[in-house]
Amino acid sequence: MTDWIGDCFTSDVGWNHLERLVDVGDRMAGSPGEREALEATHEALDAAGARDVSIDSFEIQGWERGDSAVRAGETTQDCIALPRSPAASVDGDLVDLGYGLPEDFEETDVGDRIVVVSSSVPDHYHRGVHRREKYYHAVENGAAGFVFANNAAGGLPITGSVGTADAPIGDIPAVGVSKEVGDRLTRRFAGETVTVEVDCETPRATSGNVHAELGPDTDDELLVTGHVDAHDISEGATDNGTGTATVVELARTLAAREDELETKVRLVCFGSEEVGLVGSSHESERCDRERVKAVVNVDCTVRGRTLQFDTHGFDALEDAAETVADRFGHPISTNPKLVPHSDHWPFVRWGVPGYMVSAETETKDRGWAHTAADTLDKLEKRTFREQAILLTELVVELAGDDVETAHRSPEEMASTLEAEDLAEGMKITGDWPY
Repeated sequence: MTDWIGDCFTSDVGWNHLERLVDVGDRMAGSPGEREALEATHEALDAAGARDVSIDSFEIQGWERGDSAVRAGETTQDCIALPRSPAASVDGDLVDLGYGLPEDFEETDVGDRIVVVSSSVPDHYHRGVHRREKYYHAVENGAAGFVFANNAAGGLPITGSVGTADAPIGDIPAVGVSKEVGDRLTRRFAGETVTVEVDCETPRATSGNVHAELGPDTDDELLVTGHVDAHDISEGATDNGTGTATVVELARTLAAREDELETKVRLVCFGSEEVGLVGSSHESERCDRERVKAVVNVDCTVRGRTLQFDTHGFDALEDAAETVADRFGHPISTNPKLVPHSDHWPFVRWGVPGYMVSAETETKDRGWAHTAADTLDKLEKRTFREQAILLTELVVELAGDDVETAHRSPEEMASTLEAEDLAEGMKITGDWPY
């Protein structure tokens, strides 16, 4: 039967929830806006036909933005503090470290200096280097302050958190700037003394995860997930309003196909992803990971029409995605390598099969994500609906008794991280759990 496809392609339920989320405004982890979004998602999942809808609340390290500045010469340059930066004012000679690769820190003395790094890596580099890895290389090498420069032109400063699970507030003040400000700083003030100032508050706060269920009451379960929170500087349309809205739409489409599900589907919309995967880590620790057949984590879809599935080397997940793509004659892309970021990772790192579902883009950079321009006008309802159709079918496929998804051992995951040259970066950021 294919009636559900037409129903999904004409549904406004998920898209309306996306609009509801972006209209909240600030959904920063632990904020009143995040709580409003969690409650709205609870209501939407209940209305979509899911059962046992609830919010699991937990305490987090809060962070509230104040004023920030980069003072260079007689100028004050536009910037925004990176979440979980400490409040401080520091002086130091400005040093341009380019892409901020590990070898850049080995080759340059950054002690007591203000380090400027790009948000990107060169096309020829063999792996991604996360913002937090660059930050903690700066910390380990004695830098006084950290300036994170957007690599995309357009005058928009870029954000993204620092801090670790054990020490959620970072060690040195950190700010994000636009590409233009980064270029201006390094051209005019390299080698000169500049000041980085961050003002912020760090209260205790409360976040939460929204839970719901569909399908039979089986021992095993599929997790379908996204994160509700967003950075406070934007409405978080792509990152990750799209993911949470997709989970809501899948709740509706899967409720209509519930008799086809042969494995329980648990829908979880996480809080506090943007400050270190706090919500998904909380859930990974409280649930029985041995019972999780697979995780379908949706993060930053709709910005491109073609879905990208990072499968983390689990052949069964790649096969399932390609089976669905072939069934619909619809293009997708798959990547077997490990992606140790987003809410699948607290499960995948222990060997649970999991997808990171995003969307292909023309460039390697984040685009509008993590800037004030991550707004609804960049997205198309047509793309949202097409992707919801594919993901509905994927969940039904994975829920089939004939689809087996073998777990791996933590030792295998650690060995793969070493082989893919990701271990060093995870160790310096405090994300190495083995």
